[in-house]
Amino acid sequence: MRVLALETSGSAASLAVLEADGRPRSLPLDPARRSAQTLAPGIRQLLQGVGWKPADVELVAVAIGPGSFTGLRLGVMTAKAFAYATGAAVLGVNTLEAIAAQAPLSAARIAVAVDAQRSEVYSACFVREPSGDLRTETPTRIVAADSWLAELAADAIVTGPALVKLAYRLPPHAQVVPPDSWFPTALAVGQLAMRRFTQGERDDVWNLAPLYFRRSAAEEKWDGQGK
Repeated sequence: MRVLALETSGSAASLAVLEADGRPRSLPLDPARRSAQTLAPGIRQLLQGVGWKPADVELVAVAIGPGSFTGLRLGVMTAKAFAYATGAAVLGVNTLEAIAAQAPLSAARIAVAVDAQRSEVYSACFVREPSGDLRTETPTRIVAADSWLAELAADAIVTGPALVKLAYRLPPHAQVVPPDSWFPTALAVGQLAMRRFTQGERDDVWNLAPLYFRRSAAEEKWDGQGK
């Protein structure tokens, strides 16, 4: 089984290719350049590097949010176009679950937060089952950063990009994942999707869409003008 994974929900986008019986390969995209400029060339470079043709890819995995509106649109559109053109299956992965999957295997309950601006965070909590699968305990939502900090369970392992701003405000009982695992990666997206694919899950290439969880600033401004 061959998987192409895309993670474009934030400023540090990445790509990965995975095989069921082979070593995965990852490619971070240049954060100084727009993902629109680097995504297609990066996919081509990565596939050529492992000797795959586009038609060799059986599954395209993509982070569907929450995250950057522009980044999510680009990643999901690219994944759908690639899957449609090659006949590959496609699966979307929640960005917060991809972050939680990078926590140590010993972490039984994982609280994840991504900066949503406006003093808010996108948050979710996951429980790791004995099988290693992640079960959603608290679904993804937007909540005030102060409320998220106050609600953290004593036994939760804490992770996510929001800690760049909030780590110093965590309660004393909080256990924190190492900073190099705070951000989502295409590798984690691919691993989660591969596991679900083998369990029979698929997404519809026509209906797969980003999970924004709120309207864009431009849409809110438009509504505010009464149009």
